[in-house]
Amino acid sequence: MNKTFRIDWITIIIYFLLVATGISNIFSSTYDIDSFSYISADNLAFKQFVFFIFSLISGILILIAPSKFFLRFSSLIYLFSILLLLGLFAFGNTVYGHKSWYTFFGVSIQPTEIAKFATNLAVAKLLSEIEIDLKKTSSLIQIFLIISIPVILTLIQPDFGSALIFLSFIFVLFREGLNPNFLLFLALFLILAFFALIKPFFYVSVFLTGFFSCFYFLSKKINKKVSITPLIIVFILSCVYVYSINYVYNDLLSQRHKDRIDVFLGKETDVMGIGYNLNQSIIAIGSGGLSGKGFLQGTQTKGKFVPRQHTDYIFSTIGEEWGFYGTSIIIILFTSLILRILFRAEQQKNIFGRSYAYGTASLIFMHFFINIGMSIGLVPTIGIPLPFISYGGSSMYTFTTLVFVYLNIDANRLNETSI
Repeated sequence: MNKTFRIDWITIIIYFLLVATGISNIFSSTYDIDSFSYISADNLAFKQFVFFIFSLISGILILIAPSKFFLRFSSLIYLFSILLLLGLFAFGNTVYGHKSWYTFFGVSIQPTEIAKFATNLAVAKLLSEIEIDLKKTSSLIQIFLIISIPVILTLIQPDFGSALIFLSFIFVLFREGLNPNFLLFLALFLILAFFALIKPFFYVSVFLTGFFSCFYFLSKKINKKVSITPLIIVFILSCVYVYSINYVYNDLLSQRHKDRIDVFLGKETDVMGIGYNLNQSIIAIGSGGLSGKGFLQGTQTKGKFVPRQHTDYIFSTIGEEWGFYGTSIIIILFTSLILRILFRAEQQKNIFGRSYAYGTASLIFMHFFINIGMSIGLVPTIGIPLPFISYGGSSMYTFTTLVFVYLNIDANRLNETSI
C-alpha cells in the first residue's frame, strides 16, 4: 500500500485544527488596533505562523525519511540535546529568571523542549533492546538515568516546570512492564510532598512512617514474626525525603515559583499581588459564559488584564471569547489526539514504535493537563505552554517533530516488524 494512504490523517487534521486555534488566539490576545501591522516582527501571531511553516516543512521532511533513521540516531540526538543543555550554563540567556535560552540573530531557542523529544527517542530505543527487562534493577537504573540527566540539568537552570514534564515518561514504563507498585509509591510521594510544604517536618515523617507501618503489618501473616528494623529504616528515609522537599522549596526554587505554589496551597490569597495572574485568568474564563464574547471581543483580553496571555494563559483567551463551548472543543481535540496516538500505538509491531508513541501521547497529555489546570487553579502556575496553541517557536517545533516522527513510524508499522 502507498505510504500516503497509511498516514494517520486524523492526527494530521487535529494537528492543523489546534495550530489554527493557537494562531487565531495569539492574534486576539496581542491585537492592538493602534499599533497593528499584519506582517511585522511585533505581530506575534505572524511570528507564530512563521514558526508553524518552518515546523511543517521540517515535519514533511521527517515524513519522507526512513523510519529506521530515528532508531539508529536516537542516541546521537539524545547526546546532542544534553550538550545543548550543558551549553546553557556558559552561553545561555536568562529569561524570566531561567537560564534556559539561546539567542541567535534575534531568534530564541529553548533546548529543554528539544530534550523532551530526544529523551522520548532514547527511552523508546532502550526499551526496545532485547536485554532490557523492567523487572531487573539494572534495567531500571539505565532507564531512570536517561530520564534524570535532563531533569537535573533543567532543575539547575532553574526551571521546575519543564523538569516536571519528564515525569510523563512514567506512563511509558508502566505500559512496558514496570511494577504497578511504583505508581502507588509515586502517588504517595507526591501527596507527601504536598503535605511537607504545609505541615511541620516531624508530623509528615510520622505520617509516612505510620502509613508504611500499616502497609507492612497488613502484608505479613499473623503467625509470622514481624521485625521492627524495616520501620526504623522507613522513618529515617521519610525524614530524609521530607527534608529534601523542604530544601528544594526553600533553597532551589525561585521566589516566583514559591509564590505561585503558596497561592495554590492557600498560604497566600493576595489577588492583587502574587495571586493576580491566576485570579485574572479565572475571571476571564468565567466571563465567557456558554458561548463566549466573540472573537476580539474579550474585555479582559483587550484590557491586558491577564499577564502572558499569549503563552502560559492562552486558555483564558479561549474561555473568554469562545466560552464553555469553545473550551470544550479544545479539550475534545486534545483528548481525541491523545487517544488516537495511544490506539495506533497498540497496533505497532515493535516495542520502539509503541514506546515512542506512548511517550508522545504522555508528553502532550502532561502539557495539556498542567496548562489548563494552572489556568483554572487546579495546579500551581509553573510556566508550561499549551501544545500547538501557546506562542513559542521552540514549543511549536518540538511538538510538531514529536507528532510527525510518530506519523512516520506509524505509517511504516506494517513494514517494520523488528526495529
